[in-house]
Amino acid sequence: MLNAFIKTGVAAAVCVAFALPAAAADRKVEIINKTGYAITEFYGSNSNTNDWEEDVLGADVLPHNSSITIDFDDGTGNCMFDFLVKFEDGDQLTEKGVDVCTIGEFTFE
Repeated sequence: MLNAFIKTGVAAAVCVAFALPAAAADRKVEIINKTGYAITEFYGSNSNTNDWEEDVLGADVLPHNSSITIDFDDGTGNCMFDFLVKFEDGDQLTEKGVDVCTIGEFTFE
């Protein structure tokens, strides 16, 4: 009987050990706009690439004092991403090397 409890405890510990890395690698980030201008385009690309990929907002905009949650899991396992935002007045801002695995939100001010 004791042997069965030990086996169950070991199996549970193994399950937890494998579940923790997956939870730690959550790449969902709330992007918050506090700039005073609407963001018309948002690009978030793996830092290992030279391509900005597609505009995450598509036809939408992210108004001042608004936010959007984006899942940056691109299947590569990479946590480092570069952000490019374009504003309604034509200005743009780039943030490089954002660790999306360790932050839950990112604010543009």
